[in-house]
Amino acid sequence: MSITLKPMMLSGKEVLPLIEGGKGVAVSNGESSGAWAAAGGIGTFSAVNADRIDENGQVVRTIYKGKSRKARFEELVDQAISGGIAQAKIAHEVAGGEGRIHANILWEMGGAERVLHGVLEGAKGLVHGVTCGAGMPFRLAPIAASYQVYYYPIISSARAFRALWLRSYRKAPEWLGGVVYEDPWLAGGHNGLSNSEDPLKPGDPYPRVAELRKTMNEFGLNDTPIVMAGGVWFLREWSDWLDNPEIGPITFQYGTRPLLTQESPISDLWKQRLLQLKEGDIRLNQFSPTGFYSSAVYNQFLHELYDRADREIAFVDHPAGDHTEPFHFGVRNKKVFVTRHDHKLAEGWIADGFSKALPTPDSTLIFVSPEKAQEIREDQLNCMGCLSQCKFSNWAANDAGTTGRKADPRSFCIQKTLQEIAHGADPSSHLMFAGHAAYRFAEDPFYANGFIPTAKQLVERICTGD
Repeated sequence: MSITLKPMMLSGKEVLPLIEGGKGVAVSNGESSGAWAAAGGIGTFSAVNADRIDENGQVVRTIYKGKSRKARFEELVDQAISGGIAQAKIAHEVAGGEGRIHANILWEMGGAERVLHGVLEGAKGLVHGVTCGAGMPFRLAPIAASYQVYYYPIISSARAFRALWLRSYRKAPEWLGGVVYEDPWLAGGHNGLSNSEDPLKPGDPYPRVAELRKTMNEFGLNDTPIVMAGGVWFLREWSDWLDNPEIGPITFQYGTRPLLTQESPISDLWKQRLLQLKEGDIRLNQFSPTGFYSSAVYNQFLHELYDRADREIAFVDHPAGDHTEPFHFGVRNKKVFVTRHDHKLAEGWIADGFSKALPTPDSTLIFVSPEKAQEIREDQLNCMGCLSQCKFSNWAANDAGTTGRKADPRSFCIQKTLQEIAHGADPSSHLMFAGHAAYRFAEDPFYANGFIPTAKQLVERICTGD
């Protein structure tokens, strides 16, 4: 089925209604977003700890010198601002005046507001819009409006947008460029699944987006476009959404497909892995230190986390009920009580080499090898505050510098693994975010024989409906 894709006024210019989804850390950069914009769409660079560039055009990896978390946090914010400005300048140059350039930011990242202010101030006139998700970004509207930049909140329900509009966005409606509906079951990276939604039972996006449009129309936003994100591959599969009064003005965001372009900065090893994925290889999981669900390729990294979760038992401080068996752990040989069944499990795990028992905030113990225990502890100690609050390290961007809860060894340092995979490390050993449609790389004839297109070739292909 052929389609006719009509240009649309977005962020102050008529462009193709095709948006490159922003992928942090350092995965959507100035080169990739500029190339997408040059092809006539909206390119999006990640302002989530973006790469700084030296005078020779080389990436400058951050080496933290601060002795405390708060000191390292200040270093992180400084490099995030300078990196975001650098990538905005590159994107502007590569785009050559075509398309539009957006910055993507994670509202739950550490220092999000400071970073957004810093990037928009340092790259005035180079950034036309800001997409923002992961949390409820109430402050997004006034910040964007103060720089005369359009804002695009990322939500996963009409209810979430209603709350944002009534509390904040109604005060700056002229700068609301669009509303991004990111499907919580299909999108890559962090997802907006609510507690009432079943992660194993994907919802149909159509009624959810129709409900969002209805809500937006209540507020007079009939002409404000919705951006469909998550699970978008062939546009022909969405042809009934075009010129549809129930959906209204619609544009489409591609996060996963731009990973496999010539301009994409990810490693060749990562690109080759994408070409080999099969349906079911992407898992929706709850290991992220943000507390959100996230979608990533099931690899050695996720496998270890699932295994770690399987080696977990509950304990109490005093004998109670069937928790009668004493168990000792830690350098202080702390005594707790577990069930007889769990005591036998623990003995088995210890015999298999998982001899370190680590306590969690939920009065449970997980069992890991001494090497993994040391890695977890070092990563927790090296925390640089990349999130506003972190389950793994118990950091929080508040005066106390802590969530007030114990650090959770069932999670991981997300900054460490995303920086490693973004800069050439083996993708099988690190967190490999991907949308659930990534398996289609292997099935799509466009990528036959390992073909990797330029961003321009990909945009042209998408415009055909494929």
